[in-house]
Amino acid sequence: MRYASYKSTDQQWTPMIPEHWQFWRAKRIFDNPKEKNEGNKEKNILSLTLRGVVHNSRENPMGLAPADYATYQIFEPNDLAFKLIDLENISTSRVGVVLERGIMSSAYIRFSAREPVNIRYYYYQYHDWWLRQVFNGLGAGVRQTLSAQALLNLKIVVPSREEQDQIVRYLDWQTSKINKLIQGYQREIKLLEEQKQTIINDAVVHGIDPQAERKETKASWMGLVPVTWKQMRMKNFFQEINVRSAEGKEPHLSMSQKLGLVTDEENIGRPLLSESYAGAKLCEKDDLVLNRLKAHLGVFALAPIFGIVSPDYTVLRLDHALIVPKYAEYLLKSIDCRKELRIRVRGIVEGFWRLYTEDLGAIPVCLPNIEEQTTILRYIEEKSAALNVAITKISKQIELLKEYRTRLISDVVTGQMDVRGIVIPDYTSEDITDNMTDEEVDADAE
Repeated sequence: MRYASYKSTDQQWTPMIPEHWQFWRAKRIFDNPKEKNEGNKEKNILSLTLRGVVHNSRENPMGLAPADYATYQIFEPNDLAFKLIDLENISTSRVGVVLERGIMSSAYIRFSAREPVNIRYYYYQYHDWWLRQVFNGLGAGVRQTLSAQALLNLKIVVPSREEQDQIVRYLDWQTSKINKLIQGYQREIKLLEEQKQTIINDAVVHGIDPQAERKETKASWMGLVPVTWKQMRMKNFFQEINVRSAEGKEPHLSMSQKLGLVTDEENIGRPLLSESYAGAKLCEKDDLVLNRLKAHLGVFALAPIFGIVSPDYTVLRLDHALIVPKYAEYLLKSIDCRKELRIRVRGIVEGFWRLYTEDLGAIPVCLPNIEEQTTILRYIEEKSAALNVAITKISKQIELLKEYRTRLISDVVTGQMDVRGIVIPDYTSEDITDNMTDEEVDADAE
């Protein structure tokens, strides 16, 4: 249901609002206080992530950590925290509600209400801007940044306090229902992905012939393997390549834990921040690239094309006479192999564990011949086909629910939908991060 009458605004992303609502510059509602954490008086470290404002750890921090937390600024409960740098990146967090006193990066913008308001209403409004990618067209400068003063000068929709409260109640209720559906679908996808991983693990670690005669080997992590499989160390089927790009002009590849190595065109929402890739590592098509800090999590990927990758990554050139590239990727990302990799990494603090090439190369392994590897790969593809179809269908349902949620938030928070007379029933709150891994959320933290 819509309101009885509307008026025009001078803002392209909010062209019409209810006649009786106000449309003010944010500075009439909010201040931008800046209180430095002088003397490190406040110890509670917070970070703005895709899961909202969360606790951070001094010992094992998410994202970047300063040399001195005295450079951080203090936030109070019911402040809004904004991260408005690198605005071309559509996938990072932009706004969150602060629930407790703490400190956050000086790169964040702090908004404190001048008078009592329902802070979650304004959170929903700015969150709607993020969902509709409004922020991403507002930045200036090389890093596409929006200043606190510029944000304060942008106009926002201001309904009465009574309507703010009702809008928040309604959106909390409706988004909770949608989130619950999304969460259920995500659990289904997780189960299907686990089935795929089990199929892959069993095939590349144990083979696909249940009648095959088996033997014990030094590769104890693989258990009993077919007697025809050849025992060796991993270093026998790869060599590390450390060739650097002179100018960094080659196609750049980024590592995604979900997608593997992707080109800049595929890397939607995560723009590159480096101005030069001179000194980046060159890789050939079908080289195996690993992130040394996350290799034990299965972050290995085949290079889809000739290009360059981060100098912090390891590039392994495979001996195609011994191993098929896709088989190597499946093997190193398998469940059993990842258990072995956790034993081989070095480092005191998890999150800074590294897998060095010599340690990877020392791992005993057993391989079938190339013909059998190819047969196993066909088997994996056939067994995974139906699961992939199901995952695609469920993923589409999730995307439709997200689109509906985005439209609902936008319509309600900007007054395109009148929710004043709706009775909100009792419900169980569900608040989720859309299909994000812990690693991706950590990477989003400042």
